[in-house]
Amino acid sequence: MLLGGCAAGPDYVRPPLDTPSAYKENIAWKTATPQQIDPHHSWWEIYGDSTLNTLMTEANRANQNISQAEAQYRQSRAVADLARAGFWPTASVGVGVGRARIVSSGIPALGNNYSASLNASWEPDLWGGVRRVVESGEAGTQASAADLAAARLSIQTTLAQDYLQLRTTDQLKDLYARTDATFARSLALIQHQYDAGVALRSDVAQAETQLRTAQAQAIDLDAQRNQLEHAIAILLGKAPAEFTLTAVPSASMSPLVAPLPLIPPGLPSDLLERRPDIAAAERRAALANANIGVARAAYFPALMLGAGGAFNSASLAQWFNTPGRVWSLGASLAQTIFDGGLRRARSAQAIAAYDIAVAQYKQTVLSGFQDVEDNLSTLHVLDQEGSVQDQAVVASELSARLALLQYRAGTTTFLSVATAQTLALSNARTAVQIRGRQLVASVGLIKAIGGGWDASALKKEPLKKSR
Repeated sequence: MLLGGCAAGPDYVRPPLDTPSAYKENIAWKTATPQQIDPHHSWWEIYGDSTLNTLMTEANRANQNISQAEAQYRQSRAVADLARAGFWPTASVGVGVGRARIVSSGIPALGNNYSASLNASWEPDLWGGVRRVVESGEAGTQASAADLAAARLSIQTTLAQDYLQLRTTDQLKDLYARTDATFARSLALIQHQYDAGVALRSDVAQAETQLRTAQAQAIDLDAQRNQLEHAIAILLGKAPAEFTLTAVPSASMSPLVAPLPLIPPGLPSDLLERRPDIAAAERRAALANANIGVARAAYFPALMLGAGGAFNSASLAQWFNTPGRVWSLGASLAQTIFDGGLRRARSAQAIAAYDIAVAQYKQTVLSGFQDVEDNLSTLHVLDQEGSVQDQAVVASELSARLALLQYRAGTTTFLSVATAQTLALSNARTAVQIRGRQLVASVGLIKAIGGGWDASALKKEPLKKSR
């Protein structure tokens, strides 16, 4: 019993990390209609888009990457159950019947033989080898559960980013539709003036060039939108031909597409508990540590306890008679005294695997810090850039209106009008793109901080997938 309390190998301690006291880029940035991330609810609901909510529900149900991760989790849980079986005895039962020719005292004879047996064996876990295997299996199950959460978060954030980019593209298409209408009116005005002999043919050509260029750019947006739509279809587990996402009517389209959420990232040390990929890497370090104990347990002798009983008789009528009863009870202790360095090599392999897992864990943490810093910085810079760009839009629209008035008054050429209108279109397009980049970066920050997930979720068994 005292030996049973032992466990070979080192007990696991989370690898130490020096975490910063605050994020470098944790600078306040302006938000429009901010909403708080609630870890108890679906994070994508902060964008207030019912279509996005519906798509998320379908992706969580039908995405094949999530299905694969869920199956891998069930597989790892089964491996853990296999390891726990080592705590228990093994019992077997057998029944046999045979007919044989035997020679007894030189006299050949034919006879039947009937047998029934029950055997049991058990290897006590004296050195903790089985416990370390179970510990390894449980850590692997938790790592797989974290992988499943990471797969869900990756699919969800990718879907959200693709959807927001598609809606941004719809807004750009609406911008070009309005711009094309403006340019068409300008071309009609110049054509009318040219027909009246008060405009140059070059002005007509310039106006037509401006209109056709804008129309070509608007058509080019279709390729980008189609690719985003195809990507969303795959995330939903569908072929692109089976999915269509209609454009939002321009009359109901908000100029901001969606409100930017308020995302407090918390302390850097919190990231170790809030990102599933970091949790998975940490659990794999625990798994590798347990495997060191498994390798070291092989240095100690193995005790095997066995018991068996059987009935063996030439006829069924005498099966249960005393002469037909046999039993056995025993114990054996075995120790390998030479294996050519096999156990030493396995121990060294387990230690090296642990060092690899620790390095991967620390690198995953560092990458997590980088993700948060990158998205915080991007949001801060884009907020400043967006404010300046909005001013540029207002100024360029005023310049275009004044140039058109001057042209109608005959104080400037149409080249000045075309230049001002083209610049206004460029600034408006840049403003919409900046807004789309802000939304994509906000989703990236949600992913970087784990989307409200917490490592305590590993203690709860995810729902089984119905078949």
